Amino acid sequence: MGWRYFLFTMGGLMFVFWALRFFVFKLYESPKYLMGKGEDEKAVEVVRKLAGHNGRTTSLTVEDLQAVDLAYAQKEFDGKETKNEGHVNAAIRRQMTKFDSNHVKSLFASKKLAYSSTLLIVLWALIGLAFPLYNSFVTYYLATRGADFGDGSVYITYRNQAILSVIGVPGALLAGYMVELPILGRRGTLSISTVLTGVFILVSTTARTSNALLGWNCAYSFTSNVMYGVLYAITPELFPTKDRGTGNAITATANRIFGIMAPIIALFADLTSSVPIFIAGAIFLIAGVIALLLPFESRGKASL
Repeated sequence: MGWRYFLFTMGGLMFVFWALRFFVFKLYESPKYLMGKGEDEKAVEVVRKLAGHNGRTTSLTVEDLQAVDLAYAQKEFDGKETKNEGHVNAAIRRQMTKFDSNHVKSLFASKKLAYSSTLLIVLWALIGLAFPLYNSFVTYYLATRGADFGDGSVYITYRNQAILSVIGVPGALLAGYMVELPILGRRGTLSISTVLTGVFILVSTTARTSNALLGWNCAYSFTSNVMYGVLYAITPELFPTKDRGTGNAITATANRIFGIMAPIIALFADLTSSVPIFIAGAIFLIAGVIALLLPFESRGKASL
């Protein structure tokens, strides 16, 4: 009955969070999305509400947006469209122009920007490789070393997962505080949290009981949440604003591709050895050093 009560409690908490999301926290639709649908009035209304929430005013009007639409449409007509081209064909052609390499080239427009973009991609790739290497094989590794967890019950499994999730919350909050400290900033916080994540991965191999492994994993969950909190913040900040979506997509792709490679590395490294776990820890340590090499510190600065 214990695990059923636990699941019922967790379900109740999820319902509470759902209610808070819909009835307490008001989330507005993106003005860009509304403008794309031609709903300029709603877009202006959202901008005004956001400005009011932040104690500001805005002079933006529907006429301003419509004037931009007219000017852009005339430019397109004068430069590329012909009188014989239908509206649908013109719209399709405009959409297809988005699939060019200009956004990618802009991420490497200068030597320093290319260096920064490359390091970000490498960071995401290494972290995408290290996480599954550890999470997928640590229990098997410890089991072969004589660890007796005794945590196969549904209750213990969900209890531990809930504890790890709760422990991660203050990690994300701490990340928001640390990144604004002048002595640390984004790069320092990212480096420290990534290195500590690697350290806790390595020392978790000393666990021989369920509680010991849970303790090390709590530390690992805490520091990894700090790391991810900073990583998700600094990544778009270090890409040029107009190319930010492309940069985020490339880093996310690198993260997923290297995540797929993790089982292959583990198989070739031999599951009965400690190699996959120590590789994961070492990768985090290397990633922490790479974070310090990022050429831009975005704390207190405008976007690129």
